[in-house]
Amino acid sequence: MATVHLRIGDLVWGKLGRYPPWPGKVVSPPKDLKKPRGKKCHFVKFFGTEDHAWIKVEQLKPYHPHKEEMIKINKGKRFQQAVDAVEDFLKKAKGKEQNSDSKAESKGKKTRNKPLKILEEDDEDLSALKDPSEKTVKDDPHFHHFLLSQSEKPASSMEPISKRLKIIEEDTGSTSIQAADSTAINGSITPTDKRIGFLGLGLMGSGIVSNLLKMGHVVTVWNRTAEKCDLFTQEGARLGRTPAEVASTCDITFSCVSDPKAARDLVMGPSGVLQGIRPGKCYIEMSTVDPETITEISQVITSRGGRFLEAPVAGSQQLSNDGMLVILAAGDRTVYEDCSSCFQAMGKTSFFLGEAGNAARMMLILNMVQGSFMATIAEGLTLARATGQSQQTFLDILSQGQMASTFVDQKCQNILQGNFKPDYYLKHIQKDLRLAISMGDTANHPTPMAAAANEVYKRAKALDQSDNDISAVYRAYIH
Repeated sequence: MATVHLRIGDLVWGKLGRYPPWPGKVVSPPKDLKKPRGKKCHFVKFFGTEDHAWIKVEQLKPYHPHKEEMIKINKGKRFQQAVDAVEDFLKKAKGKEQNSDSKAESKGKKTRNKPLKILEEDDEDLSALKDPSEKTVKDDPHFHHFLLSQSEKPASSMEPISKRLKIIEEDTGSTSIQAADSTAINGSITPTDKRIGFLGLGLMGSGIVSNLLKMGHVVTVWNRTAEKCDLFTQEGARLGRTPAEVASTCDITFSCVSDPKAARDLVMGPSGVLQGIRPGKCYIEMSTVDPETITEISQVITSRGGRFLEAPVAGSQQLSNDGMLVILAAGDRTVYEDCSSCFQAMGKTSFFLGEAGNAARMMLILNMVQGSFMATIAEGLTLARATGQSQQTFLDILSQGQMASTFVDQKCQNILQGNFKPDYYLKHIQKDLRLAISMGDTANHPTPMAAAANEVYKRAKALDQSDNDISAVYRAYIH
């Protein structure tokens, strides 16, 4: 973006990191928030969220001259809500000016048009920017927590200004750790002083590690394909040569791999985690696997004096990158508490579900529902086409009803655009369906919907869609 001359109150398009340009307004920063050194920037409040950020001048454009251009290149419900919020703000400001002029004229006085009022956090007029039904910023996939730090780090680094935790005890006995809304004044997360290890840098693991590093954690990484570690070592991570080395040199070691076999091999295979476990060392299994695998891994870790927690995550690559995952934890409660800053960095909410195996069960149920739902949406889209109905109209109607969600909107738009870049691998959701069906068999509980969806995903895999996104299940209906 070209350099522009701006002042307090100007409406702008601000680009933050890899995220698309977003509408905002230049505002005054809090008194105790210093401008990052070395770069000329403005403090911007983004519409449709509660986020503020220091944005470099070259990443800003005036709002009105570039409005049409930005609306053409950016899509999505959240983006449209943000643009609507700007327009509501402008209408309200114009109305105030007209009322002010009318009062002045009625008194026979001449007045100049007043400049737009700058809305601050405690300003009553800020409510004009918010839709009462809109979710908090924690549910926004674009600008939920990436804010420039006022610390000594380079001005180009991205860090949250705040993302606090609150613990809620529920009647069920489970505990939810939820990240509070980010603001510009509450201070940043204090990372644990424990050494963190992370094994597996796939779609989910990569985003998790990136956020752990951004939050200031000391992280050692390992991946079966060593080249994937390079990006993270450049960002400050340490490199582990084997899983055993990572487990032995770190206090807490996380693992996030593809399936039960990979999870077992990582622990019990050659140079595996088990060889590095010592009394007091913590191991956290984040892979989505079956309860039997969790029980087996838990037993071998604790047999060596280690402490075990399972913590599979609900979400996608984008949510992982955004630090917006939902973590389902079970096992050693003290490990769960020791990991609070890690869970805060990688997710918006973390639930403790009791004994090891419960998180695996809950995760499989959630993914069973998601996989079945995606297959049904794909079936609806293809039936619409087969009967001569507009697929886009079907999606437009769907997005206005009770089933409207970011998930539905994004997946359907990707299907209509033929974009099946993986956000969650199709082969992994089919694996989860298979494991959920098996879990139903063990509990003697019927899972006919999951079984039907599983067959559709199996057909999609046969059509070479395994490494595409789960939305590629659509192709199983058109071949």
